Amino acid sequence: MVRVIPMASSIRPSLSSFRLIGGSRLIPSVSSYGPCRRISFSHVGRAIPQSHRFGLKSPMLLRRDGNCMGLIATGIACQSSTAASPENVLEWVKQDKRRMLHVVYRVGDLDRTIKFYTECLGMKLLRKRDIPEERYTNAFLGYGPEDSHFVIELTYNYGVDKYDIGTGFGHFGVAVEDVAKTVELVRAKGGKITREPGPVKGGKTVIAFIEDPDGYKFELLERGPTPEPLCQVMLRVGDLQRSIEFYEKALGMELLRTRDNPEYKYTIAMLGYGPEDKSTVMELTYNYGVTEYEKGNAYAQIAIGTDDVYKTAEAVKLAGGKITREPGPLPGINTKITACVDPDGWKTVFVDNVDFLKELE
Repeated sequence: MVRVIPMASSIRPSLSSFRLIGGSRLIPSVSSYGPCRRISFSHVGRAIPQSHRFGLKSPMLLRRDGNCMGLIATGIACQSSTAASPENVLEWVKQDKRRMLHVVYRVGDLDRTIKFYTECLGMKLLRKRDIPEERYTNAFLGYGPEDSHFVIELTYNYGVDKYDIGTGFGHFGVAVEDVAKTVELVRAKGGKITREPGPVKGGKTVIAFIEDPDGYKFELLERGPTPEPLCQVMLRVGDLQRSIEFYEKALGMELLRTRDNPEYKYTIAMLGYGPEDKSTVMELTYNYGVTEYEKGNAYAQIAIGTDDVYKTAEAVKLAGGKITREPGPLPGINTKITACVDPDGWKTVFVDNVDFLKELE
């Protein structure tokens, strides 16, 4: 039997994250939206979706007969109505109110990372939570409150000071008004500069690349004032067209642009829920001829808000994704979530919009 151990979060520990036991063994952990205790699998799947999803109009009761669970309506058995058509589900995704909430990854020294992000990148520490009984601490950082901004969720597992970032994770993007000035600040604080300020190849935008103390890369992009400075998450994929179709159909993102660089043998696609200069976007990168990457154990997932986790799970399946956590409320709390992986194995957790705001309260 696999023991489910929560990881930390300022709300709850992160679903689909992993915990290193004894510095080497990975144990699955519950999401930021799981309760701060071990979860019994007997609770999973016991929640009843709202009756209108099944066309039921009478009060519902839950009945368990051995290993079976039945729905009855005041003594009269009812059958579910015909499920929504695939076309309707995929069309609904386009209308769903979605927003990227946060990105989750692991660090070896939480205080060191917080110091670097606040002093060098200008982020604010929004929340911090320590769970000593489960041996982890979480911190949320960003450029504005979580109910309106994309933020970073850092996880520190007691005694684990190093993780494998792998070859699949690319970088985070941060928009700054003066790239050169930011680079000098990072240099003065002892940070590592991996690409000096200058125009992007084939373009005019001034960029630079730096690394944080754990080796995560950050691309600094020179822009004017923006409501969302934490502006990119870059991941590498093995089939760009396949990924674009999945992110459009299952995640409901819009393809903003693509750019092919035959000289350097790569192609990128930018996708998101709004324009690049005003919202966080996904930058998917395809390197010619490379179909698989090592994901390591450092980067965990992104979280996205949705109005309906049940329909979201249906759309993910229709788009070829794999559901790793069936939709429904988490045991002990009312927050409804579902989790999936895309065709390359990158993980996403969808969180009910109303429930998320209630937790922030």
